[in-house]
Order: sequence, then structure tokens, then C-alpha cells
Amino acid sequence: MHGTWVTGLLASLGPEDSGHSHQQIILLFDDTIYIPIWGKTVQLSDRIGRRMKLQDLHVLMTVVQAGSMGKAARHLNTSQPNISKSIADLEDALGVRLLDRHRQGVEPTKYGRALLDCGVSVFDDLRQGLKNIEFLADPAAGEVRIGSTSLVAASFVSAVVERLCRRYPRIVFHLVTAEAETLHRELSERNVDLLVARRFGRIADERQGFDFLFDDSFVVVAGAQHRWARRRRIALAELANEAWVLPPPSSVVGSVAMEAFRASGLDYPRVTVVTVPPEVRTGLLASGLFLTIVPASALRFPTARPELKVLPVTLPMTGVPVGIVTLKNRTLSPVAKLFIDHARDVARPLAKGK
Repeated sequence: MHGTWVTGLLASLGPEDSGHSHQQIILLFDDTIYIPIWGKTVQLSDRIGRRMKLQDLHVLMTVVQAGSMGKAARHLNTSQPNISKSIADLEDALGVRLLDRHRQGVEPTKYGRALLDCGVSVFDDLRQGLKNIEFLADPAAGEVRIGSTSLVAASFVSAVVERLCRRYPRIVFHLVTAEAETLHRELSERNVDLLVARRFGRIADERQGFDFLFDDSFVVVAGAQHRWARRRRIALAELANEAWVLPPPSSVVGSVAMEAFRASGLDYPRVTVVTVPPEVRTGLLASGLFLTIVPASALRFPTARPELKVLPVTLPMTGVPVGIVTLKNRTLSPVAKLFIDHARDVARPLAKGK
């Protein structure tokens, strides 16, 4: 584990800092490790391995997050001198300045940022290790944090959770719902174990990997009592003047609706109710007055929705891939792997042989 944050620190040091090629550095976990810094050889086994404390690293992370040592002291329920000593011990062990002090507070130096990045990985690795131990001690228990949009969480993710709960009733699931951009940031910061998400184009963050589950299409939906519910063929133009309940055009479903009408040579319809939560939109359909657009999977998972009717309308767009998004260099806990295995099983009927 030490090798993880040491490597990150070395990556921050340029030739002007060391005067030596990084190729001369040999990382051995059990032997003495020599790193040339500012023309001096530092024995990490003595200077760091014996003096580096996880508590001090935690203090550094808290100070940077809080913005000052005083705020960090209050957050950690300790004194400011204790906070200052932890930072000083870290800087003395590493031989570099980790924080710049100014009137407004503190901010990390480039060495501090490198150590912070690795600190996130260190504590995440520890958490994952503890989860592994818990799972080995009791394979039927554990916890997993899953990120997804509210619509995916209410449909496909709920189906997977229900399936797992029947077999492993003591597993705890933390479902984090947000917009796509926020979810990917939460994954990068290791606040969730994985995402179940749609992919539009390539994933911007190269550190994240995508494991395909199924293609999800979008459909026009009405309540079972709607006057269009019994028609066998409907053109989108025929629905242009109906009462629609849709999220804003800036949302995924709103943009799908806009593109569908534009591709059919139509103006965007008059939307009677603008709302984001999918449960509100599908709830309004029960009145028999409204139409909306939803992903097809939302009507299949966790169970079929007989009170809703998919209208025979062809929307001019292809399916959108849905899959598991994870950090490529992160070891998943056994419970997270268990969730992924069951997600693949639930998605298999929709995967169409992919």
C-alpha cells in the first residue's frame, strides 16, 4: 500500500526536483527504498515507513477539505496545535512542504496534491480490504454503494436489488441517485462502488470502464385508459397536439423527445406538465389525459406495469447502451462483484446476444 502513495508522490516530482531519472527508482515493499530528492538519498523504510501515520494523512485530507487548520480541528474534535503537529510530521517525513499558508487558509502544494490523490486511494483500499474481510467472515452480509439516475434506480437497479435481497437478505444497498455528470464525479472520487448508467458516446474519463448490459430504447407511453391506447398504428404527428408530461429539453428524456419531433419534421409539442421525477410523470398517466416518453426498461423492471400502455409509435432513434461503469484501477469488493454478476443475469434477456 505504501507503494501506491509513494508512486503518486514521485509522479509529481519533475527533473528539476530530483536531478535524477525516475528510472533509477526501485520500489520494494520489504527492502530499503532509496529516492533521490534535491540531490539527497532518503531511506523511505526509515524516514517514512516507520514515521508515516494514516492518522496524519487523514488530518491532511481533512485540512484541505475544510480549508483551514482551525476548521479541521473543530471537525476532528481536537486542538489546532495537534493538527499543526500532524502536518509538520508529514512534511518532515517526506522532506517537502505539503501546504501553503495564507490569510484565507491553506491550499496544497504540488507535493500535497500528489499525496492527497494517493491518500484517497489508500483509504479506499483499506475500506475495500475491510469489506473483503467482512465478506470472508460472512458471505451473506456486506454493503455496496450504487450510483444511477432516478429512473434507472427505480427500474433496472431495483430489479437487481430485489433479486439479491431474496438470496442475501443481510446485504445493505446504498442507492445514490443524481444527474449523470454528478454520478461520474462521485465514482471518480470513490464515493460509490459502481454506476449503472446509460452511455451516450464515449465516456469522457479514461479512468472509467464500461461493461455493456443491454440496449435501451425509448417509447411513447399513455395510461391504459387513454383514447390512443387501443390504436394499432400511430404516427408521431398525430400526437403533436396531445397533452404531454415531459422533463425539460435539457434532460435526457427531454432531448430524446425534442430530437424525435425534429426528425419527424415537427415542432416540439406543447408540454402541459414539465417535471423531472419519473414517478410523477408515470403517476399522471393514470388519469388518461397525458402522454410521456420513457426508456422501455422502465416499464419492464422491477415488474411489468399493466396500468401503462406503450403506444405503437416509431421514434427515430436507436437504442442507448446501458452498462456498469467502474474505475479501471480499483479493486471491487466481493459484494460489488456479486451485484454485477446478478445485473448481468437480469439484463441477459434484453442483451440480444451481445
